[in-house]
Amino acid sequence: MHYLPDAERTKRMTTDELRSSFLVSDLFRFGVPTLRFVDLDRVVLGGVVPTDAPVKLEAPSAMKAEYFAERREVGILNVGSTGNVIVDGKTFVMANRDVLYVGRGSKDVAFASDDAGSPAVYYLVSYPSHAEYPTTHMGKDQADKTELGSQEKANRRNLYKYVHPAGSRSSQLVMGITEVLSGNAWNTMPAHTHARRTEVYLYFDVTPGDVVFHFMGEPQETRSLVVRDREAVLSPGWSIHAGAGTAGYTFCWAMGGENQDFADMQFVDMADIR
Repeated sequence: MHYLPDAERTKRMTTDELRSSFLVSDLFRFGVPTLRFVDLDRVVLGGVVPTDAPVKLEAPSAMKAEYFAERREVGILNVGSTGNVIVDGKTFVMANRDVLYVGRGSKDVAFASDDAGSPAVYYLVSYPSHAEYPTTHMGKDQADKTELGSQEKANRRNLYKYVHPAGSRSSQLVMGITEVLSGNAWNTMPAHTHARRTEVYLYFDVTPGDVVFHFMGEPQETRSLVVRDREAVLSPGWSIHAGAGTAGYTFCWAMGGENQDFADMQFVDMADIR
């Protein structure tokens, strides 16, 4: 279990301490599933990169569960080449940026790639679930798309909602991606916090040699993390979450907590941020 520091301790942390506490790296390893359990609404983050053979999602002994989704729901995003996910014998073809919601009670989940030399890369976000909803596949063209920002503010971006009350239904997971448009740098600025839920960002499609400067912390005590391709940032309810990249990038956002109202956030005025 990965335990997060509170806001007061975070104020006094070094760069290395911030990175070890809030940055999740090395999720994606060839041929083996990687899981990270976090005390952030008990979210589990995972990465699966299948090559020559399918990779099964098993329940680690620490879960005290017969199978992974016995008491959980799972959102799966493919950030690699085409593959497929098999859930209880049903195959779902997963193209790049497709999302599969796997409902509580799904017993057998396995991941495969069409081409071992150019594999699918699956990112998993799982929260505890109090209800069962059907396993649902959604492509990027089916997601709820909204264009945000302006070129003047260098924050034009497309937001795609996949798992949400009007899309793939879930118990508490809300999940989608935000694609920063060419010639823009900022995401989610002016910033906000979420008092009633927590959020995780996975940055991807960050070209080698480029980085994203992710801003976090209390609005009057901001800190930054340098984030590279396929690294995730944990964001507790008291922390802002925003970033600026040295080149184009995309990120997956996923939330869980007290409610699923996407607009439930506390905006921070630019005059108040420090």
